[in-house]
Amino acid sequence: MTDANRNVRLKKENEQLMADNERLIQENKALQKELKKLGPELMRLSDQIATLTRKLYGRQTERTEAVIDKDQVTFLFDEAETEGDPKAKEPALDEAIAGYTRRKKQKGRREADLSAFPHQKVIHQLADSDRFCNRCGTLMQRIGETFVRSELVYVPPRLYVKDHYQESYECLACRKLERPHIEKAPLPDPVISHSFAAPSTVAWAMYQKYVNAMPLYRQEKEWEALGIPISRATLANWMILTARDHLIPLKDRMARTMKQEEVLHADETPVQVMGEDGRSNTATSYMWLYATGEHSDHPIRIFDYRPGRGGKYPRAFLKGFKGYLHTDAYAGYDQVPDITRCLCFAHLRRNFIDALPKDKAKRKGTLSEQAITYCNALFAAEREMKELSDEERRRKRLEQEKPILEEFWGWLEKTEPTVLPKSALGQAVSYALKHKEGFMAYLEDGRCSLSNNLAENAIRPFTIGRKNWLFSASPKGAEASAAIYSIIETAKANGLDPYLYLEYLFEHLPGLPINRRPELLDRLMPWMPKIQEACGKGKSRNSICE
Repeated sequence: MTDANRNVRLKKENEQLMADNERLIQENKALQKELKKLGPELMRLSDQIATLTRKLYGRQTERTEAVIDKDQVTFLFDEAETEGDPKAKEPALDEAIAGYTRRKKQKGRREADLSAFPHQKVIHQLADSDRFCNRCGTLMQRIGETFVRSELVYVPPRLYVKDHYQESYECLACRKLERPHIEKAPLPDPVISHSFAAPSTVAWAMYQKYVNAMPLYRQEKEWEALGIPISRATLANWMILTARDHLIPLKDRMARTMKQEEVLHADETPVQVMGEDGRSNTATSYMWLYATGEHSDHPIRIFDYRPGRGGKYPRAFLKGFKGYLHTDAYAGYDQVPDITRCLCFAHLRRNFIDALPKDKAKRKGTLSEQAITYCNALFAAEREMKELSDEERRRKRLEQEKPILEEFWGWLEKTEPTVLPKSALGQAVSYALKHKEGFMAYLEDGRCSLSNNLAENAIRPFTIGRKNWLFSASPKGAEASAAIYSIIETAKANGLDPYLYLEYLFEHLPGLPINRRPELLDRLMPWMPKIQEACGKGKSRNSICE
């Protein structure tokens, strides 16, 4: 091969190498560009995985190292180990009851609480054969007794049958005049027509299901153990019929009273309902919750079953209401006219808690922790204002909380450009700034609240019960559940024993002409003095344990 041919070949190889090198450089640039794009996406997905893992396996709490001291945290399954103290002495029964009343800060309740329970005196005696003196053999005489201890005894409930007889009376004078006149003694109307269920029986079944979250199949076994086979279908029918005839009208009257308030809370949660017209059994329905504000004189909790989550449902329910409505940021509530929306700072803080690094050691000084600190300062200020009047609370908020809020919004505006928009932290910042007006609205009225926790706490018993029965068998069952939950949660909010209130209603509602005179229901509202006296917590439940 000549030198010329060799040079040509080397030149071609060099050109090829240069072309390959340029191609590799361009490929490297493309990969670097792609890597730059994938980096934030990888961080976002890592945050998402960490958040979902924490929600699935972590503690269900919003408290963090930046929020609460370690010594105040107690794990559910570690409670016996962390709280146990071998040196701690069990208090005497009267001290325990007195301690319970002291926590309530109510005077003069110790004797009332002790006297509320029947006492059985048990005297322990020597057998006749043991009464002889060990020293001289003389028969010993009784000289007195000494109190040793009290024990609280549990007696399982027992059933009995109440047979109703109606006496008849005849006027003998009219009989002599051949104008017979007979009258019968008045008879209370049954809670359910053609049923052997007494008011206490239906009330107890409802209490077990809707307060203790005991499914009907377990109640069926409990009734059988008591000696009476009552099927779950019968129990369900009792609840649907009593809700339809007695509780739904009372719930509607409560809702009418609620809409006269100026501050309300709302929330919603999914529920699966079978047999809805035109919908599959897997379709998602919703249970809506509406509640009066925490400073209301008449605490009311209304559950409203609807087949969807559209804004038309709160708009229809809240027709006629004008005032402040506390909710989360769900856009459906924007369809409700004539309201001022107050958004929930607990939701805002929750977003920043979800954005905290998974490693606790890396949380100190992070932007998420700083945001949480601002929120905690607001909640701490609110706790100090709890006992103030509405107007004093409004003025104090403007003095103490408004400066914190202004600093918080300014900090968020500076922070937003420095965080990845699609990261958990970026979304938390964007959520807060986007709804700034709704978060500031609570400052306008001292009756408003910083969060929507009231509604979330009120709807929680339903979400707990939902885990036990998973779905409602029919729309009628869902409507009955909504009415029963409304009555029970309103009773609890007014300091009543839910069982006693249900029993009282089933004893007094049957026979009332509530269709013609719905104002009669006002006498049965849970805040009425007579109801408070009859159904307050601590009253005897004699009807279920006679």
